[in-house]
Amino acid sequence: MAIIVNLDVMMAKRKISLNELSDRVGITKANLSILKTGKAKAIRFSTLNAICIELNCQPGDILEFREDEDD
Repeated sequence: MAIIVNLDVMMAKRKISLNELSDRVGITKANLSILKTGKAKAIRFSTLNAICIELNCQPGDILEFREDEDD
């Protein structure tokens, strides 16, 4: 997939754990883990907004587009 999730990078920069971010954002640890590992098929704007607020970042800091090398 051409969308890369850099949530783990931002969490490390902000020194916040999966458990803490999960509690602050109000989503389950399991769903946040799915997003963090890049296995999510979609993300709600409300969830992305909440994550950006907690990590004090922009959506582009978390999501990145890279063209597939097969194209």
